[in-house]
Amino acid sequence: MNKKYFPLIALLAAALFLYWVKNNQRGEAKPPRNINVETEVNIDNFNRRPSKIIYSKHAQCRMDCRHINENEVKEILENGVINKKRIEVSAKGTSYPLEGTTSDGQKVRIVFAPKNDGTVVVVTVIDVENEYKCDCK
Repeated sequence: MNKKYFPLIALLAAALFLYWVKNNQRGEAKPPRNINVETEVNIDNFNRRPSKIIYSKHAQCRMDCRHINENEVKEILENGVINKKRIEVSAKGTSYPLEGTTSDGQKVRIVFAPKNDGTVVVVTVIDVENEYKCDCK
């Protein structure tokens, strides 16, 4: 084979591979849809005492930046108020933002994503009154 065609073939192979990867990634990046919380999401079934709490890397970073510990997260999980306007439903499931004041006086919003096995994932942690410099990716 002629050597002058090798770079063209390599470029074509790379483009085809990139196309294949983009079309075969897990899950679709769909924007959250607008929902009618009253009819589509039963917030009474939200489990405030899960068997296990899992903290995403993003949530751990945000907790560190905003000086919020696991006890405060559990406090909001048990006593926080669900912000119905911020509930999101996607292909991955439903996420519930709970808001409240921690024992040290921080007003926070914590987003929880319950799983079918009784666990709950802490997606992110927000201090609604203060802006913190975080380098969370």
